[in-house]
Amino acid sequence: MVANETGAKNGKDVTLIIDGIKTQAKEGTFILEVARQIGIQIPTLCYNKALSPFGACRICCVDITDARGRNRIVTSCNYPAEEGLIVETKSEKVLKIRRKLLEFLLARTPKVARIRNLARIYGVENTGLWVENEDEDCILCGLCVRVCNELIGVSAINFAKRGVKREITTPYNEFSDDCMGCGACAMICPTGSKRVRTHTYSTLKPLTGPKDEDLGVCLDVFSAKSSIEGQDGGVATALLISGLQNGLFDTAIVVQRTEGYQAEAVAAENVDEIMKAKGTKYLRVKMVPKIKELINAGKTKIAVVGPPCQARAARKIEQALKEDFPNLEITIIGLFCFESFDYNKLKAETDRLIGVDLDKAGKTQIRKGKFSLKIDGNEYSCRVKDLKNAIEKGCPYCSDFPALYADVSVGAVGSAEGFSTVIVRTERGKKLLENVSLTKGDFNKDEVVKLCTLKRDRAKTNFAPLVEGIHMARLQEKAV
Repeated sequence: MVANETGAKNGKDVTLIIDGIKTQAKEGTFILEVARQIGIQIPTLCYNKALSPFGACRICCVDITDARGRNRIVTSCNYPAEEGLIVETKSEKVLKIRRKLLEFLLARTPKVARIRNLARIYGVENTGLWVENEDEDCILCGLCVRVCNELIGVSAINFAKRGVKREITTPYNEFSDDCMGCGACAMICPTGSKRVRTHTYSTLKPLTGPKDEDLGVCLDVFSAKSSIEGQDGGVATALLISGLQNGLFDTAIVVQRTEGYQAEAVAAENVDEIMKAKGTKYLRVKMVPKIKELINAGKTKIAVVGPPCQARAARKIEQALKEDFPNLEITIIGLFCFESFDYNKLKAETDRLIGVDLDKAGKTQIRKGKFSLKIDGNEYSCRVKDLKNAIEKGCPYCSDFPALYADVSVGAVGSAEGFSTVIVRTERGKKLLENVSLTKGDFNKDEVVKLCTLKRDRAKTNFAPLVEGIHMARLQEKAV
């Protein structure tokens, strides 16, 4: 049940009149939805059926008279249908209020095409109000905040400050530790605002080069293993060691286990520190603070190893800071990832499903739909799909399986046991591989494409209600 259907799903039928049309609806259904069902168009900028109503833009205001004869203006997106309600969506009072609201919005965002077009529909060509910032493009509708909180579940952005200083941003206006780059905030924004994209990872400059429909930018792809005993042939570890020894970077951010199966991002500056971090941890570990810490300490040649969400974050940070730090180079080794797990939930689920203590696992691995772990020489396993309750919030909305923004992507899918699939995406990635001794194996592209397609389709399915709401809002405006 989506938020704006609360109270309506099992409610009784009520009769109301909208623009002279008598209709029935479930008690509690919001007026905006009832109007849409009978073909009456009401414009809105801050409403999406997949999210809870907020009533921020107030463009959907209507004139109501209730059964007791009380008359007032309300926002139709969050006012529930009730018995005997009379609703006017185009009365002169309503149109006058909408014009004034659009004049305010024009004063705030004078260059935003969607605001200008909607204002023009209501006869508002210009605003006589004071324009503080001609380049402002955010109307504070809160859609991005709600989608990140309610649907994606990570709350990477929120409102900050009060009054005329109110804004939407990440905590402390810094690069987000929580954003996983799903793009929902950019997708749903009615004005295409750049504000929420400044310190999040929803939009990036694309990599350049020959592009495969499923694998992304791809200069080369093969299966390989190194001489290092590590996860699936130790390829990622070999790349880090070679890059460090050949001066491609002087620090590598890796994930190292701490207490039990818990893990954290650490800065490795020598081979021993890299070797301590070998092996995949299927947890989403925050790397952004460590990247910022190293850059602030004067480091400009950094390597990062992580899943697609972390690869996006690292790439965005490099692109965003290039002007201030022209020598900044972040070499990104991306790991294939269908989903990451929350440590506490994974610990609880492995105990429930397998009857083992995750903290005692020496090695964990996901291969061919099976999650396995080794404890004291014994192997235990369960199906990955049975761990759905342990998946990190936001993962079901990520469409990137092969780490599309990495310099080199590495993963077990598509290769035989003991080997990794390697996708080289950039010239920096090619250079990283120049001095690495690898044994080549057989590569099965179909296996990788299958997982790419599954993850992309899952995200598309999960986003479908949101996309439908966006499409509906646009149709409403055109039909007004």
